[in-house]
Amino acid sequence: MDFQLSEEHLMVQKMVRDFVQKEVKPVIQEWDRKQEMAPFILPRMAELGILGINIPVRYGGQGFDYITLGLVCEELEAGDSPLRVVMSVHMGLNSMALLQWGTEEQKQKFLTPQATGEKYACFGLTEPGAGSDVAGMKATARREGDEYVLNGEKMWISLASKAHHALIVARTNPDADPHDGLSAFIVELDRKGITTGDIHGKLGMRAGSTGYIAMQDVRVPVENRLGEEGEGFKIAMSCLDNGRYTVAAGATGLIRASLDASVKYSHERKAFNKEIGQFQLVQQKIAYMVQQYETSRLLYLKAGWLKNQGVRNTRETSLAKWYATDASFDAASEAIQVHGAYGYSDEYDVERYLRNSKGGVIYEGTSEIHQLMQAGYALGYRKDADLRCELPAYDAEYWQAEG
Repeated sequence: MDFQLSEEHLMVQKMVRDFVQKEVKPVIQEWDRKQEMAPFILPRMAELGILGINIPVRYGGQGFDYITLGLVCEELEAGDSPLRVVMSVHMGLNSMALLQWGTEEQKQKFLTPQATGEKYACFGLTEPGAGSDVAGMKATARREGDEYVLNGEKMWISLASKAHHALIVARTNPDADPHDGLSAFIVELDRKGITTGDIHGKLGMRAGSTGYIAMQDVRVPVENRLGEEGEGFKIAMSCLDNGRYTVAAGATGLIRASLDASVKYSHERKAFNKEIGQFQLVQQKIAYMVQQYETSRLLYLKAGWLKNQGVRNTRETSLAKWYATDASFDAASEAIQVHGAYGYSDEYDVERYLRNSKGGVIYEGTSEIHQLMQAGYALGYRKDADLRCELPAYDAEYWQAEG
């Protein structure tokens, strides 16, 4: 494994960091207080090419590798978590699923406009009564000739009210094993029978879009089905492998932001006639943040490297997501402790970091789910299922070719 970032990696990293520092940071507090996504965010990310950063050029993307995707997510969440959430749902959970499972026609119809940023995408898996228990979902898709009729509700869906396309998982065979009776569909959200809306009053992620998708007799053509009928559970789990990778990388950025804020404040704040950074218990908190950042970064880079090689990485990505999100919550909490009373005020970013960090230990597999996964692998109880379509390894010549 080569830990040296390429010139292309560093170029993209700097571009995203500049975007966050110059365009997002000055206004993010305002939009967090409004509990709204700033209207310039999605168009600007599209303009910068971020929304198709690791999609092949032939499908409208930028042709960079999976490591680049991780670096982008780290930089985005160092500014504000909802920025990275855009990448998790639009890229990790939707576009990369199309790259992995889609037919050529589906890639041309859906992936290309998503990669260019002409269209935004989301992922409809969670329901009001089904989160970690994916097999317990109630949404249905009944086939009628050349169409499926979808009914049900998806909840806690990021970009639900902003997206043009959704990857929806629904039950097509109620009599089959719960894991075998699911199928996946790419659904245009302007279809008759679909209602979307936003959820407000969230603890964190306030400057982002979170909502619901309600479906009543929504007719979707068979050619919009992703994969074969009955492959929905496998497709959903492969989507989570990609989404969790973006979450791990993003949480690493949140740790770095907490560390940077704490170091800065430790030099500025004085107590007992000296900088608080000179006190050993403050140094201990700083040291743990350094440890958490470096460890989290190594874990997500390893997962990204495996993706580049075309090696299955469910276990490694799960570990990276679990560790980094738990560590980001700890780092953000300690950052508030370093700031003292000022950390309790939204005049300082660390207050927002803590609220945002709590989401990371819940979505895309709770910390408890990932603990069980890691124990299952170690004990030999858990084995990765074979997939008909694996995520393609990164091939620079193919990724960057015009077509």
